[in-house]
Amino acid sequence: MTQTFAFTVNGRQVSVALDNEETPLLAVLRNELGLMGTRFGCGLEQCGCCMVLIDGQPEKCCAKPVWAVAGKSVTTIEGLGNAERPHPLQQAFIDEQAGQCGYCLSGIIVSAKALLDRNPQPSRAEIAEALDGNICRCGSHNRILRAVEKAAAAMKAGVST
Repeated sequence: MTQTFAFTVNGRQVSVALDNEETPLLAVLRNELGLMGTRFGCGLEQCGCCMVLIDGQPEKCCAKPVWAVAGKSVTTIEGLGNAERPHPLQQAFIDEQAGQCGYCLSGIIVSAKALLDRNPQPSRAEIAEALDGNICRCGSHNRILRAVEKAAAAMKAGVST
């Protein structure tokens, strides 16, 4: 039986009709809504590639059923900024060359966004703790930490999207 699920994605109200209410949110974002920035990594909510904000909180979505976000607000990496007006986090990651393959970065940036929303001036230890649920195998951890610090400073100085 087809069911319809309504929620907000990146500030836009959406409604999707699905035959399976257990369809993962990640599959809906990518396959139904064409938002390809959120990535599939492990499929077990362990690596953080699929991180999105749900009502402002960072959550992994590769196994989260779509019914769990009905009526809620979801923000993906596409909701932060774009090539013409990148979010300060996105710009800092570019400036610091914080990614190598880039596969994990959308999840890391979304996690960092949640951190900076709740703590605009985090310490390096707080940044590392906030990003602990995101796995990066490229070895660019120091650049990632510097990028988040740079974005925090830019945001404090009033730089915005």
